[in-house]
Amino acid sequence: MTKAQLGHRFGDAVVRLLDPHGRPLADHDVVVEQRAHAFSFGNIGFDFVALANGETVPQANGETVPQANGETVPQANGETEAAARLADLWFDVFNTATLPFYWAGFEPRRGRPDTARLHRAAQWFTDHGSRVKGHPLVWHTLTPDWLRDLPAGEVEAAVRARIRREVAGFADVIGAWDAINEAVIMPVFSNEPHRNAITRLAGERGRVAMVRLAFEEARATDPRATLLLNDFDMSEAYESLIEAVLEAGIEVDALGLQSHMHQGYWGEERTLAVLERFARFGLPIHMSETTLVSGDLMPPHIEDLNDYQLPSWPTTPDGEQRQADEIVRHYRTLLAHPAVEAVTYWGLTDDGAWLGAPCGLVRTDGTPKPAYEALRDLVKGEWWLPPTRLRTDGAGRVEVRGFLGDYELRWAGHTAPFVLDAPEAEITVTQSAR
Repeated sequence: MTKAQLGHRFGDAVVRLLDPHGRPLADHDVVVEQRAHAFSFGNIGFDFVALANGETVPQANGETVPQANGETVPQANGETEAAARLADLWFDVFNTATLPFYWAGFEPRRGRPDTARLHRAAQWFTDHGSRVKGHPLVWHTLTPDWLRDLPAGEVEAAVRARIRREVAGFADVIGAWDAINEAVIMPVFSNEPHRNAITRLAGERGRVAMVRLAFEEARATDPRATLLLNDFDMSEAYESLIEAVLEAGIEVDALGLQSHMHQGYWGEERTLAVLERFARFGLPIHMSETTLVSGDLMPPHIEDLNDYQLPSWPTTPDGEQRQADEIVRHYRTLLAHPAVEAVTYWGLTDDGAWLGAPCGLVRTDGTPKPAYEALRDLVKGEWWLPPTRLRTDGAGRVEVRGFLGDYELRWAGHTAPFVLDAPEAEITVTQSAR
């Protein structure tokens, strides 16, 4: 990919190195190394909540540990070791974790939220240098049973209180939230005899009012947080909702676009068309939920992906090669578009993947698929500056070109960080006195 296509992702900087007295360190050997990407390469962190909380029990005793999604599964010491190996794979590519705040699992009993475990998980990710996003604050699916029969006014009060509690309680470790998820379908969603409480509330209040509720409560609680409007509906209905939301004066920080490609890769043309349609709003785009399968594709006639669930959906050698090719094409296309500032792949491993699809980048046995290696080759290869030896000129300067992000300069036993955050920059690094 040429500089013209990715020029907006790179920075060219003249870094000037000075001694403690402000004099140029001329003709010095230095090493420059990238430490982090400014771009958000994300993945879900659901698999690591138990690991972050140190939840290990012998498999033989039959005990279980609670998970962030409300389920309970046995976790053995051997599983912990496997999770640790999986974590190494995660951190070698990704820098932004999405954690699950599905209300039904987070607070199955009213007044007993899973705050402590999720906070420890978020802290674990931040301690490893990762950013953290919460998903979602308001969603009609996976709502707690205790909410179902409350009057609309009490439902709204509970939703508002839930938003304030989560945003305030995690403000120190979570910097972004899907404030509301899938609002287009929210008022009409139905997969049960009686509509869930959030759908009922949305039917009475309307979509824009629900979006306002989510954004204004979250914004008032943590003005620094990045708040997303997130949806799977890529039709004109989502565009119309965005227009209405913005016309209503609701402050949206970014648009979340889901791309679960279980029925096949969108291709460059369709992907670019989608990006252009939503870039017109002038907001950053986050590809918030992305998947590509490495097995048989879901038939094209399936309208609701949830309707296609098989007893077994295996990964295949041919499918894995296809997935590797497509993930490279997809990420290249996304990063070439200046409106895209984040991509979240929806699952590292096939184990427990959404709908049982082989959409992970790692097989159930813990071995990486070709798609994992291909993506790593982009993120930590083509788009990464490894340790590079340079020599300052007579004015103490070196020229650095790299992907926007955090860097480190090392020389003669000294280390100093600097940031590439613009296409062109002049940066001064001063050696500290010992």
